[in-house]
Amino acid sequence: MIRHECGLFGIYDHDDAARLAYFGLYAQQHRGQESAGIVTVDADGMHDHKSMGLVPDVFSEDVLRRLTGRTAIGHVRYSTTGSASQRNAQPFLAHFKGQDIALAHNGNLVNAAALRAELENEGAIFATGNDSEVFMHLLVRSLRHKELPDAVAEACSRLEGAYCFLVLSGGMLIAVRDPHGFHPLALGRLDGAPVFASETCAFDLLEADYERAVEPGEMIVADARGEHSRRLPGPHPARPRQCIFELVYFARPDSYVFNEQVYVCRKQMGWQLAHESTPDVDFIMPFPDSGVYSAVGFAQCAELPYEHAMIRNHYVGRTFIQPTQSMRNFGVRVKINPVRAMIEGKRICIVDDSIVRGTTMMTRVKKLRELGAREVHIRISSPPVKFPCHYGVDFSSRGELIAAQCEMDEIVRRLDVDSLHYLSIDGLLRSVMHSDDFCLACFNGDYPVPCEGCAKFTLEERRS
Repeated sequence: MIRHECGLFGIYDHDDAARLAYFGLYAQQHRGQESAGIVTVDADGMHDHKSMGLVPDVFSEDVLRRLTGRTAIGHVRYSTTGSASQRNAQPFLAHFKGQDIALAHNGNLVNAAALRAELENEGAIFATGNDSEVFMHLLVRSLRHKELPDAVAEACSRLEGAYCFLVLSGGMLIAVRDPHGFHPLALGRLDGAPVFASETCAFDLLEADYERAVEPGEMIVADARGEHSRRLPGPHPARPRQCIFELVYFARPDSYVFNEQVYVCRKQMGWQLAHESTPDVDFIMPFPDSGVYSAVGFAQCAELPYEHAMIRNHYVGRTFIQPTQSMRNFGVRVKINPVRAMIEGKRICIVDDSIVRGTTMMTRVKKLRELGAREVHIRISSPPVKFPCHYGVDFSSRGELIAAQCEMDEIVRRLDVDSLHYLSIDGLLRSVMHSDDFCLACFNGDYPVPCEGCAKFTLEERRS
């Protein structure tokens, strides 16, 4: 299973800032389930609350009442750098010469280790293993001689990799997206107040109006004078390199991401997949919920029945009472359970969005075989994931990726399926409107931002 990135939310100058931040994070809970936090600011300074857990577990009515102020930023986290611990929860706070600064970050800085070593050699002390703290140190150093917007721009000029930042200090909220635009950040408006979120589904819940995406390499400053946009300094790439896994998997299907409607893209991926390879089967089924929308497109294109032979329990949260050793695969069974009458003797085509490590798919295919499925075919609505991601996705080593370790016939054997087909890169790009704007490094090894470990794959390895 692929883990999500982080989710950001910010609102400037609204009476109900903390509560709106709560619901903005709630709508983006899918982007991170480890920790949640909100920081507000008023005349008395900053007020923050963050903890491990899901948004409704972290915040209560009493907590929200204590988060006073008309401006807020919030964060839900899945760790890509730094361990899953309370001290790495965000937003990250710092104090410098009487100035309070709060930071929320989505992304992964590929030069964080080098920057950290440089800062430590100059006397900096770090409290976390979070790459966001590296940026905060750079920001504070720039604040010695610059105002906040210029200091943010100068600090960003030192960064390499993926980042979306929300920076809160005094009467100012700043939103920044890296020049490659790896991760999404959107601008909306609610009762005249500017609102920022990783995904537009947060705006829908709040009934805010979506205005536009924060552009790659753009910084938007909201303060008492209004909103001001500027470009980050330095050379900018000729075109964006946005993470296509947002459209394949990460984002909610009701979100508008990278100027694309996620739901439509996923249906198109299924449609293209059916054009490439449709097996002779009795019906098409997804593994809920990730494969649902591509499976709908596949079934419509193939003119085959669409069925839900696996049912998801939507009320499953974290399991505090752990199963015994004899209850193997409990975590899979408690979340998804088969409809037995639909499976026995049937030829089934499973449509899913991706296979990364292969362990979850093996377990599910095994259950279908045990229940008497006559044939099991798999169609995947993205290309084989063969290369690690260095920009914020949690498969960080090639050894974790089944498609990097095995030829197709070996994957078929390991999964115990009758056939397997992945969507081609060309088919994937046919499924989106802006096909030249995406990062495909996890599929082809072509990394937009070089980093340690990025360049070690030869052309022959990338072609394999």
